[in-house]
Amino acid sequence: MVKVVSALAVSVDGFITGRDPGPGNGLGDGGVLFDWYSNGDVPSSAFDGFRLYEPSRRVFDGAAASIGAVVAGRNTFDDSEGFGGGSPHPSAPMVVVSHRAAPPSVGDRQRFVGSLAEGVAAARDLAGGKDVALMGGGVVTAALAAGVVDELLLHQVPVLLGAGRRFFQQLPAHISLTLTEAVPAPGVTHLRYRVDNSRKQS
Repeated sequence: MVKVVSALAVSVDGFITGRDPGPGNGLGDGGVLFDWYSNGDVPSSAFDGFRLYEPSRRVFDGAAASIGAVVAGRNTFDDSEGFGGGSPHPSAPMVVVSHRAAPPSVGDRQRFVGSLAEGVAAARDLAGGKDVALMGGGVVTAALAAGVVDELLLHQVPVLLGAGRRFFQQLPAHISLTLTEAVPAPGVTHLRYRVDNSRKQS
């Protein structure tokens, strides 16, 4: 069954970027969130140039191998300068949810849509039976509110950033999570949660 998942690095206080993210400053001044991508001794089998400690490599590469398409928000797209016309994933195409017109530089692996529902539907079609990954706090929050997220994987880095873009924005209801895996590794703890969409409470 195709799952809709989100797997993002996050600070203990809930930020997925550092201060002042945006074009020219990428994901802000919180580079520490991504140190674990390169401070290990085992090459990633999914991402060229990534060197992880073995516990992180197992979780990260396993998650990457399951993804067939990515849905991202416009802020994520712009902050990352359009991913150079490609995708944040080495093989999965990207669908961008945006209320603004697509820029002229859209790449062959990028598709723009006007709503989250369209984005998830398009990504399912593109995923070839694999999972759909969500990127960006706005997209993840909207998908949680719509009850379409099956799993959250938080790569939690032991730092308090104090500012940046938040992982989760305001939700209209309480959503229950079940912790299914916790993997400690140097510089990061990988926390996998199943989202219980049947037990949302107001």
